[in-house]
Amino acid sequence: MASPSPKRLPMARVSVGSNGRQIQLLTNHFRVHVGKKGCCFFQYSVALFYEDGRPVETKGIGRRVIDKVYETYATELQNKNFAYDGEKCLFTLSSLLRNKFEFTVVLDDISSNKVVRGGGPDSPDGSDKKRMRRPSHTKTFKVEISYANKIPMQAIVDALYGQESEKFPEAIRVLDIILRHRAAKQGYLLVRQSFFNVNSRRNYGDLDLGGGVRGCRGFHSSFRATQGGLTLNIDVSTTPILEPGSVVEFLLKNQNVRHASKIDWTKAKRMLKNLRIKANNIEYKITGLSDKPCKDQTFPLRQGRDANGEVQSIEVTVREYFERHKKIPLRDSIYLPCINVGKPKRPSYFPMELCTLVSLQRYTKALTDLQRAALVEKSRQKPQQHKKALADVCCEFKNNYGNEPMLCSSGITVDPLFTRVEGRVLQAPRLSFGNGENFLPRNGRWNFNNRKLAIPVEIKDWAVVNFSAGDKVHSLVRSLMECARMKGVTMDDPTGVFEEEKSMRCKPAPIRVEKMYEIVKQNLSGRPQLLLCILPQRKNSHIYGPWKKRNLVDEGVVTQCVALPKMNNQYLTNVLLKINAKLGGMNSFLAIEKSPSNIPLVSRVPTLILGMDVSHGSPGRDVPSIAAVVSSRYWPLISQYRASVRSQSPKVELIANLFKPGSNGEDDGIFRELLEDFIATSGSRPEHIIIFRDGVSESQFNQVLNIELDQIIQACKHYKDNWNPKFTLIIAQKNHHTKFFHARAAKTGENVPPGTVIDNGICHPKNNDFYMCAHTGRIGTSRPTHYHVLCNEIGFSTDGLQELVHCLSYVYQRSTTAVSVVAPICYAHLAAAQVAQFIKFDESSESSSSHGGHTSAGAPHVPPELPRLHKSVANSMFFC
Repeated sequence: MASPSPKRLPMARVSVGSNGRQIQLLTNHFRVHVGKKGCCFFQYSVALFYEDGRPVETKGIGRRVIDKVYETYATELQNKNFAYDGEKCLFTLSSLLRNKFEFTVVLDDISSNKVVRGGGPDSPDGSDKKRMRRPSHTKTFKVEISYANKIPMQAIVDALYGQESEKFPEAIRVLDIILRHRAAKQGYLLVRQSFFNVNSRRNYGDLDLGGGVRGCRGFHSSFRATQGGLTLNIDVSTTPILEPGSVVEFLLKNQNVRHASKIDWTKAKRMLKNLRIKANNIEYKITGLSDKPCKDQTFPLRQGRDANGEVQSIEVTVREYFERHKKIPLRDSIYLPCINVGKPKRPSYFPMELCTLVSLQRYTKALTDLQRAALVEKSRQKPQQHKKALADVCCEFKNNYGNEPMLCSSGITVDPLFTRVEGRVLQAPRLSFGNGENFLPRNGRWNFNNRKLAIPVEIKDWAVVNFSAGDKVHSLVRSLMECARMKGVTMDDPTGVFEEEKSMRCKPAPIRVEKMYEIVKQNLSGRPQLLLCILPQRKNSHIYGPWKKRNLVDEGVVTQCVALPKMNNQYLTNVLLKINAKLGGMNSFLAIEKSPSNIPLVSRVPTLILGMDVSHGSPGRDVPSIAAVVSSRYWPLISQYRASVRSQSPKVELIANLFKPGSNGEDDGIFRELLEDFIATSGSRPEHIIIFRDGVSESQFNQVLNIELDQIIQACKHYKDNWNPKFTLIIAQKNHHTKFFHARAAKTGENVPPGTVIDNGICHPKNNDFYMCAHTGRIGTSRPTHYHVLCNEIGFSTDGLQELVHCLSYVYQRSTTAVSVVAPICYAHLAAAQVAQFIKFDESSESSSSHGGHTSAGAPHVPPELPRLHKSVANSMFFC
């Protein structure tokens, strides 16, 4: 889709807000002083080739090669300090003597010829003779370094004064690369803009995540342009890494088995592939496992040449080679597969007991629910702890980077003190419950004790299905019905409680679901209003996906999944809130929603609110991404929503099907579906459309403005000529590293209060953005949401827009607290994640093949279409 012309750009800030009481805060942005404004960075392109001219595509070897170049050719390069990004760019502070250099260097290879090989230099057929001319423990590289660009530091100064500067992002990138280059030289693990080192003083405490995975603490750093000047944003960070040590011990922990005989070697092969091990004090990358155990796996061992010059060899086992020729006795690993560190046609084997995983290897597989929960739990820090950890980071940063040659030479210095900013605390909106009761939340929280739901539903025809072996089902039903009565919900006795047959509990999840539905249909005369599903376990139940798909797609039945819990009133209330919202009721409103004048530019003009998000598959899985858009209903209300969900190409963040004209001329896009629902429930077309978009980085803002927004505009024009509604487009970011702390010493142990908004000091020097902590931080340190207003055709004032955002954090129907990001985005995230379960747990061979992302050569990747929701539930808040 071509971007419209002229190209839209993010809007500039018009003013800062004034509503709310003032509060003094500290933030983890540290002032950066740019001393030498006239200096420039010189960028050089780096190209690496093997001796035969093939380009080097292996990641991670670039830094070793460039270090060798500077070690060997320091005079030609004038002994200049440099920063290298590890791939194709190198930076210096003054130009080199020539615009192009060509060097040749020889590196010690990470592999060794002292390996049991099947093929290659030690093979009996004498293959690969060219490699035999040089010992295999060295490798030759050709390096081309050529001038590419000149980046003035003045670009940073210009941007700080709000002037357009094309070189500004490049200049900031150079400063970040300088820090990354220094960290790499010191042996840190680099993960984007975060650095990790197991010897760091911050790695205290037990961060065992289970399964052979540990949490490693490090720090994030990034230079940011703000209203107060250039800052360095520093934050503590945690990433999962592999436990270094014995490969066998790792596999035992990873698969939660006690003996190597119980290891699933198919899973082990997938887990170990591409991990780095050390054997004979040399590092290797694992390429696979042998087909046979060590005692049976053979290879041709070269014995020399005969009188005719032919290579002579004998077949020996790996065990025999190491015990007889290397004098290394082997124990249990003789019954285990060997580690292969060679190539498919030239395998190189090591017995598993001789191999150890090297330290600081990032764990890139998908974490289990329990591991993810452990990572979150163990990396949490209260504000006072977090601030102390940041002080430690700053001390380490000063020691490691304070004398960094390129920073010093460019006049860059960093203030070690937290930046002081002024925030404002907005008053919470008043909520409306049943029986006309209004309530002002305190500290971002409320409850339903002795309160009725605002619009309770009547649940006449419902049933229970039990996949659990627990015996507390009837007790759960009685308690839920009593809780419903107290909250004003009419809930009759269930028409049936259906137990799963014991013989089915070991069957695949889809078969269990089908069998259960047979029982349901045999015992119920029609479609029930609700099915309460009791899952066999709370975390990662394989029943969940197939059960949701069967109900929402095939049967059109609203379903609520629970696990047999400790049945307290809070848990039951939370379940009831979800059920009531799914069945069309409302738990609470903003008191101002039904007033025609209290929500500026929303209450008086038909206004549609959209929340948009994209869910991606787990790392390493090439499954379609899921785009979800939720829209408000029954204007002038802003508390009730429905969703439209579609699949798209894997790992694609931009939403592709907002406008989708078909061959018959009809628009089958997401927006048209939501627009028709708004018109049906509200009685008119929206003249104002407010869009909240989640999950995009700053580099994608222009694409959202000029591709996604343009799709919606096209859909509007396709629906009716000359219809030009006004738009406000806001990006919400949670994936950032800005934190806020009380400036008053007496408050250092507390999080900032809910409703805190910051739009000065550390926000963008030109663009319209602000930070908001709408929620109360009960656990850990609150992370504010960073809102970027890209477009405001509707004309909200700064205070008006911030108040709207704040109010939309209080309309999340499944919670009794204000949420950290506006409810429409929360709903979009829930809808995408729930429908993604349809793919995650689809075990049919047809789906498995189509989800793999494989197409014929040259054919474009076409993601499989998601099944559309049944018309009986499509308009519901099924995602609650």
